[in-house]
Amino acid sequence: MALHFERSEFDARRDRLMIEMTEKKLDAVLLFAQESMYWLTGYDTFGFCFFQCLVVKADGSMVLLTRSADLRQARHTSIIDKIVLWTDRDGANPAIDLRNLLNDLNLLGARIGVEYDTHGLTAFNGRRVDEQLQTFGQIADASGIVGRLRLFKSPAEIAKAEKAANLSDDALDAALPLIKQGGDEALILAAMQGAVFAGGGDYPANEFIIGSGIDALLCRYKAGRRKLTKNDQLTLEWAGVFHHYHAPMMRTVLTGKVSKRHQELFDAARAALLAVEKAMTPGNTFGDVFDAHARTLEAHNLTKHRLNACGYSVGARFAPSWMDLPMFYQGNPEPIAPNMTLFAHMIIMDSETETAMTLGRTYLTTESQPKPLSRHDLDLIVQ
Repeated sequence: MALHFERSEFDARRDRLMIEMTEKKLDAVLLFAQESMYWLTGYDTFGFCFFQCLVVKADGSMVLLTRSADLRQARHTSIIDKIVLWTDRDGANPAIDLRNLLNDLNLLGARIGVEYDTHGLTAFNGRRVDEQLQTFGQIADASGIVGRLRLFKSPAEIAKAEKAANLSDDALDAALPLIKQGGDEALILAAMQGAVFAGGGDYPANEFIIGSGIDALLCRYKAGRRKLTKNDQLTLEWAGVFHHYHAPMMRTVLTGKVSKRHQELFDAARAALLAVEKAMTPGNTFGDVFDAHARTLEAHNLTKHRLNACGYSVGARFAPSWMDLPMFYQGNPEPIAPNMTLFAHMIIMDSETETAMTLGRTYLTTESQPKPLSRHDLDLIVQ
């Protein structure tokens, strides 16, 4: 099997989930998030774009319901022993197959948790699941149970994150020689993704963000490429990825002369990121981290140019996004604790002057100050 962790690692994860299920009095959970399945079993696929479900009983036994296309995928990449297939056909309703499977597992009348809050369960399929289970047993929302367990990284997971961070650095190193007057965004993007692949990494859970000129103010990927001018701005957000573990970074790189406004925004972004680092310690919350960011940018008169979140947890993620929960936003009560991998980004977009500035990197939390996982410094990059 193509497993990326020792069997003992998966056993420990299963045991942690069983404890949570006991505390919540769940006889079984229905997992639809690909991240949950990967974390718990190693199962690695993009087949979650179709209906599939991992049933986990309170005794730790597991059964995967999926399509024939993923049968060998599950056998080869996971520790799952029992796999049940639903058949593609006109009018197929795999929620019925799921109900029948639960009946075969003696779960009729049981208290069953459902992982609703995931891209792996569309609203359409969620309604079908509810229709089949509404009289089958007692249904509870189990969203976030596995997600919160994944928030705290084991030593083996931290090693994956550190490797991913090395690949992030390699991607920036590959891009920098190409960022200059006349530099082609297409070649920059190819060099960055190529560096990740060449280092043994994977595709990211979402596209790298690249944009220059006015497009440097965008926080999402868009189609279309341009070439850099003499005095230009290039915003990049990318992630090294290793065994699906992500370590994002974010930078706005300048070509030519540094404008006064660019320098002002960079100074504010750097000050805000350093303030966030100080707040990213046990005893504080995710909300406290956001507040440190907001206070700093307010002191620089940039409140209207900042975003309403400044980062999030990262780990093993699948499409459509490498963003994980919890996030740094106002009032988030989730405590900062050791062994979290967290991405903090300072994003300042001044639409009035069409000036962009970003600065971000991934951290490992500790008993005290967080450890940056990037080898790059926080200096303004001018090519």
